[in-house]
This record gives sequence, structure tokens and C-alpha cells, in this order.
Amino acid sequence: MTTTYISKLQQAWQTNNSLLCVGLDPDLSRLPAQFQTSPDGIFDFCRAIIDATADMACSFKPQIAYFSALRAEAQLEQICSYLRSTYPHLPLILDAKRGDIGATAEQYAREAFERYGADAVTVNPYMGSDSVAPYLEWKDRGCIVLCRTSNPGGSDLQFLQVNGRPLYQHVADLVANQWNTNGQCSLVVGATFPEEIRQVRAIVGEMPLLVPGIGAQGGDVAATVAAGKTAAGGMMINSSRAILFAKPQGEESFAEAARRVAQQTRDEINRYR
Repeated sequence: MTTTYISKLQQAWQTNNSLLCVGLDPDLSRLPAQFQTSPDGIFDFCRAIIDATADMACSFKPQIAYFSALRAEAQLEQICSYLRSTYPHLPLILDAKRGDIGATAEQYAREAFERYGADAVTVNPYMGSDSVAPYLEWKDRGCIVLCRTSNPGGSDLQFLQVNGRPLYQHVADLVANQWNTNGQCSLVVGATFPEEIRQVRAIVGEMPLLVPGIGAQGGDVAATVAAGKTAAGGMMINSSRAILFAKPQGEESFAEAARRVAQQTRDEINRYR
């Protein structure tokens, strides 16, 4: 039986008893000093974070911009290869938020799924169905569509009325009932808007949600979980900076501090499941 993004995620929810997605956003200026000047410093830092938190997580989500801005795509490839070989049971989500049409979208899909070997990729639906179709051709991979984002400016467009309801609800309905023909889609819905999570969950049923916005962005964990959980799990609740740059206590290393915060976050999420 082919292992798909969805089946891998469902297994991770159960095996690790976790809805926590660990985001890999390696801001070079905030890395420990020994990694800032090393040619492989970004990879070494992320590998240490991965090893420290893998049993606490249901997925990992590297954000491509933090690598490409530093011409560190080769290190991102190393990180993705390391995740696939060492923790093959955990979904690898490439956070790229791509959005283009035709042959260009096909190349972005190849980048995510061939070059980086991602299990899923985040995409922008603004250009419509033909901008998402190339990702859906990869039937074992996930297509995670922006729906209700955690940033305040998201309301500029996402709350525009379309046939009597906000645009983000129209997107949720479109993805759930027209685009998700292979059962491979998910949605991004921010933890900063738990009532919107509840609205989206009512529209999409059991579809997994990628939920940024806890940790450094201040989303309410209890409200988030109550709004979006399903019997199986239903959510990948992302935390990036709060884990990556956790302040060590006592004699802790940066990796031990990251593990402590990841465990605290996972346990807090589970408290409300």
C-alpha cells in the first residue's frame, strides 16, 4: 500500500501522541554563535533541533525563504534528506506558499516534491484551480491551501463577501468539495482566529488543518484545539520561533531548551484534545 501524506500524518498523530508541527525558520542572526559562521551551520542547527524534538512532533515544516535568502538551498536539501532518511514516519511540509499557473506551477511542484522530497507543500489559491492542479497530480503528496491566515492583514481580502459569506469560507468549501478529489488537501487556518477555525472545520469535515499562530504569535492553545480538533487529531499546530530559540535554563543546551519547550507545547495541546 502506498504511503500518502495523509496516512503518514494520521499515523504520526497516533504514534507520537502529538498535534505539534515544529517549524524550521533558521534566522541566522538568532542562531547560537557557533552556527553563524560555519558553512554548514544552518543544517547542523536544524538537525539538532529535529533530533531533540522528533518524538514530540507530528510533522516538520521548513520555511523555504529562510534558506533561499541566505543561498542555503543546498542545506535545505540536506535537512529534507535527513528528515526522510532518519524520521521517514513524520510528514515533511515545505512551507513555500507558491501560487502560479501552467508550466510554472508544474516546476514549483517538481521543486517541492522532487528536489526537496516534501510530503506536502503550502500553496496560494488566489490564481484559482489551474494554479493548484499541478500539485494535485502528485496523488500521494499533500497540497496545503492558504485559507484564513494568522496575520492581521489577511482580513483585507479573506473577509471580502462572496455570495453572502467571507472569501476564506468560499476557499474552504472550494477545496473540500471540488479540489480534494484525491483526498490529499489540507488548509492553513491561523490560531489567532479560533472562531474562524471553527467555521472552517464545519465546512471541511475531517480535513487536516495546518494551524500557525501559537507560541511567538500568541494564539490561544485551548481555543485553537477546541475549535479544530477531530477524533483522529485533525490539526498540525505549528510553533517555530518559540521552540527554535527557546532560552536555555541552567546548564541546558539550545537543543535541550528546544526539547523542553516542544514537550511543554505538545502537552498543553494534548490537555485540550
